[in-house]
Amino acid sequence: MLTTEDVRAVPLFSTLSEADLERLVRTSADMSLRPGEYAVHEGGERALFAVLSGKVEVVKMFDGVERTLGWRLPGTIFGEVPLAFATPFPGAYRAAEASRVMRVEPHHYFAIASSAPEVAEQVGKLARERIGGLQGVAMQAPKAQVAVFGDRWDPACGDVRRFLSRNQIAHDWLSPDAANAEAAWGGALPVAADLPAVRLADGSLLGRPTIRTLAERLGLQTRPRLAEYDAVVIGGGPAGLAAAVYGASEGLRTLVIEREAPGGQAGTSSRIENYLGFPNGVSGDELASRALQQARRLGAELLVTRTVAKVDPHSREIFLDGEESVRARSLILATGVSWRRIVTEGFAKLIGKGIFYGASRSEASSTHGHDIFLIGAGNSAGQAALHFANHARSVTLIVRGDALARSMSHYLVDQLGGKSNIAVRLHSEVVAAHGGDHLESIDILDRQTRAVTRHECGGLFIFIGADADTGWLPEALARDRNGYVLTGDAVVKAGRWSHDRDPFLLEASVPGIFACGDVRLGPVKRVASAVGEGSMAIAFVHQYLAQEDARLRA
Repeated sequence: MLTTEDVRAVPLFSTLSEADLERLVRTSADMSLRPGEYAVHEGGERALFAVLSGKVEVVKMFDGVERTLGWRLPGTIFGEVPLAFATPFPGAYRAAEASRVMRVEPHHYFAIASSAPEVAEQVGKLARERIGGLQGVAMQAPKAQVAVFGDRWDPACGDVRRFLSRNQIAHDWLSPDAANAEAAWGGALPVAADLPAVRLADGSLLGRPTIRTLAERLGLQTRPRLAEYDAVVIGGGPAGLAAAVYGASEGLRTLVIEREAPGGQAGTSSRIENYLGFPNGVSGDELASRALQQARRLGAELLVTRTVAKVDPHSREIFLDGEESVRARSLILATGVSWRRIVTEGFAKLIGKGIFYGASRSEASSTHGHDIFLIGAGNSAGQAALHFANHARSVTLIVRGDALARSMSHYLVDQLGGKSNIAVRLHSEVVAAHGGDHLESIDILDRQTRAVTRHECGGLFIFIGADADTGWLPEALARDRNGYVLTGDAVVKAGRWSHDRDPFLLEASVPGIFACGDVRLGPVKRVASAVGEGSMAIAFVHQYLAQEDARLRA
């Protein structure tokens, strides 16, 4: 419990009147922090803090790498920058040892400042000094954790770069045909057989590594730590990450299994403009990064580069690739969907060599100065077109229908119309792709005139919808004819529920197995709905586990 002596020991407050000291004692929080516990996270709401005892570390993420910016010792304050500039916290503050901190809410601080102007003057002066220091740190060139040497058109190189980007690992990429390549690489160039080559921060060199090997060398988790979990989530998209956050926060031993990187298809979106709470929009990988940090902070485990070979629906044992297995008291399917494939002349041999399904933000730099084409008329295609337009010479959307507005949000249609280097070809489709070791040109059919024209093409990105990839699931899990998992009433209507209670809303045809997000049969396919279903799934998991525990005790 705070006392006036505690508050007076802070130099900032040492000259306050007894009345102001008493006000702070009555209104301020007295926080006891364990080592590693946060007083406030990066992006947290503004407030003023004072360290009463212990030691607080200041940390901030730069390009996915956490850096220590300084320390706060007894008698010092933090929170002056958010208060002075009306911004969230630019960094995080956590206890380096057992610490005691007082927190003053903004309206209480301003009440004190109005009666003691010298407090506001000192806080403002300190804020100006600290913001200058932050600017200096931010302007330092970020040090890449990884350097990649490989050809733009090598699918293996593309896979490595996408994996690093989607896992928020800062990296440099150097192409063999770059000017002064040897000098830029800093030594003898790797031989062709070792490309793509990856150099890690410790100087070690990996020749043509598998994604799993790269993940392990970078310290990413690829193996479960426990033999059994309360909730195992298959899929690390918005639904899976939401389930991880809520599961871990509510004390469930939670594991997420992801075959590539967190974020799912939403993670490749260059800008999501209509997600609640982000008035200026948010990129898919930023949203995924925040959710991943949150899930891990709360105690969830996330495996990357792992796929599920099969699931035993009765024991809920999950068999991973590599002959490892893990048991789950409950299972949540959040595998999302996979991009629908096009069977067109020349496509098969050029996948990854200029033709791509979907697109990550990291692809944009490779399109600089090129004429690129996108197939699709949905929001994903529109978001990608806007992002690529900042790099490519021209971007052309190829649409089979007669209008974008039939399948694309109005705000995106308006933004596309405002970009001078974005064109839309309606009533059109790509009928052939040409090239040797990479894509060079495409043939476009005008569906009204039946005329075919050839166009030079520096990249073709396909967004034509997606299908549920659930063929690996056991027959006991009911699906519709398109592979989407049936849940709740849909299971009952299909005659696939035979138990003595009704299924929960998101429960599949096997008790204790749930589905959420795009893989579940449902009319809405949005990031917000996927996040909502992921959190709801955990609520149903709690009910299911409680019933199972009661049954075992009976």
